[in-house]
Amino acid sequence: MELRQFSRTVILGKIFSPIYQRAARTMCKECEDFIRKDSKILDLGCGSGFVSSTIKNYFKAEIFGVDIEDLRAVKEFPFQIFDGRTLPFKENSFDVVFISYVLHHTKNQKELVAEAKRVTKDKIIIYEDLPEGIAGKLGNFLHQITSKFIFPSQDKLNFKTGQSWEELFGELKLKIICKKRSKTFFNLFYPRRAILFILEKD
Repeated sequence: MELRQFSRTVILGKIFSPIYQRAARTMCKECEDFIRKDSKILDLGCGSGFVSSTIKNYFKAEIFGVDIEDLRAVKEFPFQIFDGRTLPFKENSFDVVFISYVLHHTKNQKELVAEAKRVTKDKIIIYEDLPEGIAGKLGNFLHQITSKFIFPSQDKLNFKTGQSWEELFGELKLKIICKKRSKTFFNLFYPRRAILFILEKD
């Protein structure tokens, strides 16, 4: 990563850290009926680490993070760089794999979800933005612009509709046990249509 890009990421992370932390607490509350205390959790695409840190404290969890680069502003948990395709863990290594607003940054979404299925014993929790409705389409457009500013080499973001996600999960034999609209503090800053999927192995 270029030094300029890394510095930009760190600065923005510090500026928006209260917002990230508040949004992370909201996500934990939305998921608390599905995550046991003291679970072993993988945060796939952990980014700045604010979500990982919040999950760790909220659930008293053993948390691990992976990402294609180390962009963490919070480093209080084990972390490993991976190639964006194959997770460096054995089958059934985690109780939960948590994937928050990551998959639209990748082209190999099905492959990554399949890897998440391989390394979890129980559940996969996915947050995604949907390109649905005026708010959703506008929010995704703004997200594309801000993502390109932070990561100039970022390809076009790969958003899917809710139906497309459900079809992908069906192909991977993942059962949807919860699906609901998610509202976070970020909604005050730009429009979006976010959804939470909680999945189990069949």
